[in-house]
Amino acid sequence: MQYQTISHPGTLGLAQNRVLRNTYMMLALTMIPTIMGAFVGLSMNFSFMAQSPIMAPLLMFAVMMGMLFAVSALRNSTWGIAILLGFTFVAGVFLGPILQHALHLRNGAQLVGLAAGGTGAIFFSLATIATVSKKDFSFMGKFLFIGLILLVLASLANLFFAIPALSLTISSIAVLLFSAYILYDVSRIVHGGETNYIMATMTLFLNIYNLFVNLLSLLMAFSGERD
Repeated sequence: MQYQTISHPGTLGLAQNRVLRNTYMMLALTMIPTIMGAFVGLSMNFSFMAQSPIMAPLLMFAVMMGMLFAVSALRNSTWGIAILLGFTFVAGVFLGPILQHALHLRNGAQLVGLAAGGTGAIFFSLATIATVSKKDFSFMGKFLFIGLILLVLASLANLFFAIPALSLTISSIAVLLFSAYILYDVSRIVHGGETNYIMATMTLFLNIYNLFVNLLSLLMAFSGERD
């Protein structure tokens, strides 16, 4: 439902609260197919990624982008929910390579748990700040978008150069960037900038997903115990 006026602030506030509540419920639901997909990914053979270190990530990226466009196109129907849940399952499967790498470390399970716990703590802290403070963080939008473009370009470049120091730099920046995006995206919901809970869930899921992946990468680099 679209609200064309703000002449009834109480009604608008109720609508925003409903979108935020539905978003959090859907976000919690997306964790189920994500975890299921991650278990599937753990049992898969991703040796083709070593044989095609450039094409394999690009193919995975293309698959995820295609599903994201499908979610966006169907965001006003129940099919949008189905595609979103399917997307989170595929995203979970694509966690396979990094989880397999992590679990080959002596303290890998601990690092995965620490990354998951850290991601949850960051999300709940920033979401609470955006919700309780009522501060409008929309001013961050342009800076975050520019940062995201630069991050994508740097990640694509590193597919060809594979520089370890650059990988760590990219992961460090990504943790900061997607943490800021959580603050920005929750603020948009609170202030009525996003009225579709399917799209709101998708953006927050991507923030959490990327935050977890990059946080785990940093933990493996600095705290991983190899045999």
